[in-house]
Amino acid sequence: MASTSAPVVHNLLHAPSGTSRAPSERVQTSHDISTRFNLTEKTYQQQFSDMYFLRLAKLKPAVEALAQEAWEDFEVRGEKARAVERVLDVRQGELCWVSGTIYMDMPLKPNILEDITKDHFVIPPPPREKYVDMGLDQTMLEDESGRLRLTGGVLESQELVTGVIVAVLGTETANGDFSVIDIKIPDLPSQKPIKSNNTTEARRKKIAIASGLGISGSIHEGLETHLLTEYLLGEAGGDEDHESAASISRLILAGNSLGEAHNPIDDLNLEETRKSRTKKYGYDATAYNPSPTKAFDAILSSLLQSISVTLMPGESDPANISMPQQQLHAALFPTAKLYDGSTFERVTNPWVGDIDGVTVLATSGQNLDDMYKYVESDDRLAMCENLLRWRNIAPTAPDTLWSYPFQYGDPFVLDNAECPHVFIVGNQPRYETKLVEGNDGQKVRVILVPRFDTTGEIVVLDLESLEPELVNFRVET
Repeated sequence: MASTSAPVVHNLLHAPSGTSRAPSERVQTSHDISTRFNLTEKTYQQQFSDMYFLRLAKLKPAVEALAQEAWEDFEVRGEKARAVERVLDVRQGELCWVSGTIYMDMPLKPNILEDITKDHFVIPPPPREKYVDMGLDQTMLEDESGRLRLTGGVLESQELVTGVIVAVLGTETANGDFSVIDIKIPDLPSQKPIKSNNTTEARRKKIAIASGLGISGSIHEGLETHLLTEYLLGEAGGDEDHESAASISRLILAGNSLGEAHNPIDDLNLEETRKSRTKKYGYDATAYNPSPTKAFDAILSSLLQSISVTLMPGESDPANISMPQQQLHAALFPTAKLYDGSTFERVTNPWVGDIDGVTVLATSGQNLDDMYKYVESDDRLAMCENLLRWRNIAPTAPDTLWSYPFQYGDPFVLDNAECPHVFIVGNQPRYETKLVEGNDGQKVRVILVPRFDTTGEIVVLDLESLEPELVNFRVET
């Protein structure tokens, strides 16, 4: 006769053991606030073209240094390549190299000049997923002197977009095109070493990153957001989950925290109630719904008592649409704003900060989403690597990505010693990560953070090893 073992009883059904466990104390990290993308004065009298000249002036020395090193002794049939200062100085049949700004002439791109010159306004077509048309697209190189059309098989292996600074080696053909033999990009800037925090803390220090919470304040709001809040506060799961939550010192919300506003009467589903709504001067007072900001403010208020929160605006949030987006107004958070200057930090998009010696550069995703339309590939990780190696996190601004017309410096350009240790891009279709390495020992952890409202996923990053971990709160139905 087979022996039977005693049934396993859950620990929660047992009498208290008599030993009490002290609650875990949350780890603390140092944090430096950056004002790199803050706009103190806003004027729109200057030209957007100034940004391209500023970008070229900043990155031209770096790309020319790489080109000089690579092509100084380059020869073809006994002809030695020489450097040309301006695009218009290129001579037909002469082997040379020149640097400038890439401009992609793509007929499928939106063109505001064509829109305003039409005889009448029509309903705009839905936005395109891609601007690419391999039969019609042309790649140009331009500087302050003029523009040159680039050709050659080398371009097919390069995913170039408007605004990238490059140096090209080749010759001008009889029809005026420049046949490219090789191409150089600025590559990763130098990187500061991670500062040692000199603490005796034995536990690992981590940060949590979420994007696209999409809080709408609807009565049908999912449980994932509440589970996330309870996890970060150490109120969900067992002892292991509590220890994990206590190791997280900061939550970064990378945009689109507020969802699309809906009419609260739609939740009632009362036909007679809907018919009774009246409009005055075209404004429907019942259509206003404070529920999204009210619900988000309540969530933030509960979190801020225990954990620091860095809040970035996103495409769907009530902030300016042009990059860089400025901080969400404090009036949106009547309760959470009481923690301003303490655990609540309202920042820009993009944002750069120093957390325990680790330089973190984060965006809410508009820069990558816009670049995605320029290239045929769907590899978003490779696009992020290109952004870093181009030293420009928003090259398509101000062409197709709305941007403030900077006149004295382009904050999207990464200068020397500004290579981040972590590059975060929020509101992406799925979670992906990659370690990008440079020739001088630079290492950048790239993290694509998925939308929380569609995946129920956040990313937890170890600040010591820079290894990310995906945490899923999806409720299976």
